[in-house]
Amino acid sequence: MSLVNASRSELTKQFTTAMWWVLAVVLLAYVGVTAGGLSAVFGAVASGTLPGGTTSGARVSPASLPPLIYSLATSVGYVFPLLIGTLLVTNEFRHKTLTPTFLATPRRGIALVGKLAAAVVMGVLYAAVALVAAVGIGAAALAAFGVDTRLGETDTWAMIGRIVASFVLWTLIGVGVGTLVRNQVAAVVGVLAFTQFVEPIARTVATLVDGVSGVTAYLPGAASDALVGTSIYATMGAGGAVPLAWWGGGMVLLGYAVVSVGLGYLTSWRRDVA
Repeated sequence: MSLVNASRSELTKQFTTAMWWVLAVVLLAYVGVTAGGLSAVFGAVASGTLPGGTTSGARVSPASLPPLIYSLATSVGYVFPLLIGTLLVTNEFRHKTLTPTFLATPRRGIALVGKLAAAVVMGVLYAAVALVAAVGIGAAALAAFGVDTRLGETDTWAMIGRIVASFVLWTLIGVGVGTLVRNQVAAVVGVLAFTQFVEPIARTVATLVDGVSGVTAYLPGAASDALVGTSIYATMGAGGAVPLAWWGGGMVLLGYAVVSVGLGYLTSWRRDVA
């Protein structure tokens, strides 16, 4: 089977299950509620409708509000492309459909590249869903309080492009994780544990302990935030070190994708299938 046919087959398998749209709906709701709520609060403070804080915590200027709100697509939504990429592979192991896949595509490298191509499509699709929530709802809420949405600026659209790139890279990392960890429950639990507990805790510790921030800047979530250019965590002081340049964050995230997929191919993908 050719690469084009393998990619088409992977997309067909993906869209014939309900999981992709269930995750997409949850992503839309999660990012939409977060972006709508935060943009309403920050917009109300910026417009004077609500009194500003009197503590010494981080203050957000009206000019920096739009990119901060739009970046919520990745800073809170990146787990969804990571999950769909993981499920794209582990579903095959769980439902024992990998043997027919390899019979149809005997060259396992082609089969894996087909999954990567399907992952790129899913990453772009999930990025579109997240941007509808973060940019659509967030910009509407900011405009309601008279805050400039900055949608006419090239910098804003460049950031949106980097958000799409981040989603694609997260999906590819998910394919790597799913290839490395064949057990679907273990893979999903590992993804959720790392993204929701391990890295957030490590990045918070980095703000309190000297010498840790230089390491946490290279964690995947921090690299993703650097690629996008801003995040709610960095603004609120939970980012730790000075973030990498956007291209540096992109290279680190790409490195995670290449290493995870490469290791998965060399160690697990070429093994016999039960």
